[in-house]
This record gives sequence, structure tokens and C-alpha cells, in this order.
Amino acid sequence: MPSSSSILALATAVTGATAAFQGFNYESKGRDQAGFEAEFKNAQGLEGTNGGFTSARLYTMIQDGTVSDPISAIPAAISTKTSLLFGLWASAGQTQFDNEISALKKTAQQYCGQSLGNLVAGISVGSEDLYRDSALGQAAGENPGVGPSVLADYVQQTRDAVKGTCLEKAPIGHVDTWTAYANSTNRALSDKLDWVGMDAYPYYENQKDNGIENAKSLFQSAIDNTNTGTGGKPLWITETGWPVSGKAENKAQASIENAQTFWREVGCPRFGKVNVFWFIMQDGGPSQASAPSFGIVGGNTLSTKPLFDLSCDGYTDGGSGSSSSSSSASASASASTSASSTSPQSGASSTATGGSQSQTSATATSAQSSGAASSSAAAPSGSSSSSAGASNPGGSVPVGTGSQPSQSQPAGTGVVPSRTPTSPAGSSTPTPIASAAAAGLSSVAAAVAAIFVAVAAL
Repeated sequence: MPSSSSILALATAVTGATAAFQGFNYESKGRDQAGFEAEFKNAQGLEGTNGGFTSARLYTMIQDGTVSDPISAIPAAISTKTSLLFGLWASAGQTQFDNEISALKKTAQQYCGQSLGNLVAGISVGSEDLYRDSALGQAAGENPGVGPSVLADYVQQTRDAVKGTCLEKAPIGHVDTWTAYANSTNRALSDKLDWVGMDAYPYYENQKDNGIENAKSLFQSAIDNTNTGTGGKPLWITETGWPVSGKAENKAQASIENAQTFWREVGCPRFGKVNVFWFIMQDGGPSQASAPSFGIVGGNTLSTKPLFDLSCDGYTDGGSGSSSSSSSASASASASTSASSTSPQSGASSTATGGSQSQTSATATSAQSSGAASSSAAAPSGSSSSSAGASNPGGSVPVGTGSQPSQSQPAGTGVVPSRTPTSPAGSSTPTPIASAAAAGLSSVAAAVAAIFVAVAAL
């Protein structure tokens, strides 16, 4: 009979996780290579982060102002050693998606010889399309989205496009709101993904007791609902944040102090353990102002000095002030590797250089294990727009023009903010939806239990 230490070592080997991708969301409107390089370098130099923000999430593969040229964030990332979560805009019809696929293929042709494959965290097909296609999204006045069958077809088109290239092993996923993933009819899509990306903003859950003191639990609830709806599919946190200024959303107050609390209680326990893309380093970039503002860097000029202390010393356990890791954070890391082992792309590695982190691309944390999540939404970057009740990060994507939606701010939908392509500013808040059932046992717990049973039988 193996010793208890041997059993523990075996469990650790199965469930231990490597470092995760950590970065911000970036809009594309008006950006050239120099602009992206400046932003990526600024993120890497942010005071208090120890150079940890070395990854970037994109909303489109197309350079602003072109039909299908690769976005200039790619050479900028190669130059600054920034890892990228690619994004293909999927709510503008097949013609526009063809342009995204064309840009993706050109990207492989032009940059695979420059070690691009080592800098790709993954590929996201679409952003909040299911939410915009739902009754909730339509009640918020959103533009039409895309249903699960169309997105599943787009996912296959993406897999076909990267086959035989340096991008072939990049894990492919989709980004949406937790309300979309909690809808069982969308399981037809999530089952075909290597990971699911969840956007989460407790600030906008204005039909609930959403004060900053409850933000952490609302975030966890969204993770649990997502985990239940996707069957424990590896989960990435693709958007979250708290505004430093702006109007109140029920009990949620926008302030620098609350933004710092959210960073410490929701971000710090997950940075380095869960793939996290924060919203946002600077709202709309140096040339745009946003209300509410989620930017951790204020003003119209890039600066490595944030509006609040970004260090996580003493907050790695979720905000209790103790430096020891909590069981929640540990479970988050464990589930990441456990879930990734079942991914079709497990074993494909990506390196987040320029800051420190190297990980298996398919290391996506399971929804429940990450201990973070809420409701939110995302949109491609390229042209500005606003969404229900707030200036929106998503912008319109004119078919055939190559112009991409812009990323400036999350929109308030009452339950889940959305970043949609052309959501009207000031549209009404949709009716709240009921919370989904509580999540079941996490996949990692089951995996560890199985190990103990197997060893006990020896």
C-alpha cells in the first residue's frame, strides 16, 4: 500500500497547474503597430505588478481601416514579447467572418516564421454573440447576435483555417456572458470548444444587492452558473473590472477605492493561476474619455503609474489580508490543469514572455475552480459604440469594410453588461433573469477522488 505522501504526490502531479496568462483587453480602432507597442510596453511596466501583465486580448483579426489585413497588434506583440488571445468577430454575417478568416490565414503566413506560435494563448471565435441573440440581449436593445449552431460552424471554419500552421494547436474557445452559458440550449456550442471565456461585472448586476461588499460572491456565483451550464468546461476570465468613476448601479458605487477592492478580492487571488484579461488598462486609449470609466490608468496619456495600488501582497487569498493561498485559489489552479487534460489542444504550449509566465495553452481554469466570475460581455474593437445604459466597448462592424467594433466600456444590462457591435447608448435595462442552479461537484474534485480510489485498490 503506497504511503500517504506517495498518494499526495500522485494527486499533485495530476492536478497541479502552471502559470496562467494575465493581461488586458485592447481595442483596435485607430491603432497602428507603434500604438499597440506603446500600450503593451506600458502594461508590462505598470507599477506594483512585477511585470506580470504580458498578455493581450483582441476582438478582431483585422487591422482597422482594412478589409482583411492582419491586425498590427501581431507584429507589436512579437516585438514586445506579448502573448495574444486572438479574437474573430462573429456577429456580422458570413461575409465579414470570411474576412476574419482571411486575416487569420494571412497572419499565419506572415508571422509563423517569427515565432508567433509561441505567443498565442488561444483563439476566440466571437464575443457575446449568444447574449445578443437571447431574449435578455434583445430586451436590452442589442443588435442581433448569433446562435450556437452558427457559432459552432464558425469554430470548425477556424479549425480548418489554422490546420497545418503554427496556430494549429492553439486552443479555440468562445467568449460570452454567464447568462448565455447558463442557458442549456447553448451547450451545443460549448461542447465543441476547448475552453469558454466569461465576461463578468458584478457592478452591473443592478437587480441584486450589488454593493462592493458582495462583488466577490456575485463573481463566484457567475462562475458556478457558467460551470454548471458548460459541464465544467475549462474557463477563462476574459473580461472583468470595476469602474473608478461613473454613476451608481443600484448599490454599486463607482470609485477608485472600490475598483481597488475589486482588484484585490477578485483579481489578486487569480492572477498567475487563472487566465485573466482585465477590463481595462486605459478606457478607449489615450484619445477617448469614457463614462463610467474602468481604466486603471487615468487621463489621455499612457502612464505606468496606476490610479490605485496594483500590488497583491496580502491579497492572494481573496482579500482577507492574509498572504497564504486559500483553498479556493488552490482549487482554481488545480482544476485548471485537470480540465485542460481533456482539451483537444492539451499539450500545446504557449509562452507569455516579457513578463514571466509560461503555460500550456490548454490550461484553462474550470469555471467553478477559479472562484471568480460574474456577468459581463465583450465586443470587438474597431469602432466605438455604446450599450445598454453605458458606453460600450463593442462597436459596429460594417460588413465588407474591415472596420472593427471598438472596445471602450462595458455596458449595463442589469444582469450582464454587454459589449455589442452597435448597441444603442442609453438603452433600457433588461429584466433580470433568475439565477441558475448551483454548480455541482467540480471536475477536479472528482479527478482527485478517482486517484485515491485507484491507489487504495492497489
